[in-house]
Amino acid sequence: MSPKERDDICEVQCFDDAKVNRLKPFAAESAGVAKIFKALADDTRAKIIHILSLEDELCVCDIAAIIGSSIANTSHHLRLLRNMGLAKYRKEGKLVFYSLDDDHVRHLISAGVEHAKELKVPVPSEGK
Repeated sequence: MSPKERDDICEVQCFDDAKVNRLKPFAAESAGVAKIFKALADDTRAKIIHILSLEDELCVCDIAAIIGSSIANTSHHLRLLRNMGLAKYRKEGKLVFYSLDDDHVRHLISAGVEHAKELKVPVPSEGK
């Protein structure tokens, strides 16, 4: 390892017993969080969740048109989001409407969007 690679790790192995013992039980609370972020790590699903956070509910066809995707592809992603507990749906006649499962999801995506704006994360151009 080069000196630069070792710059961000402890040079000696030690830990604070009190902090470790106090915080260790909380580590288990994050179970399932990675699955949620993995679902949102896909650009299409992140777009879907974001637009659903801006509207009470949207039809699958509307969502597909907004994100510029096929209805089949959009339905696939919506199904995954529903199975993850991030979105829910209702059927009205021949139409299917999706909405966010709860406000936690809305807050999560809103925080992510705001953070990305602060970081000025480059947005990939269409067609790339």
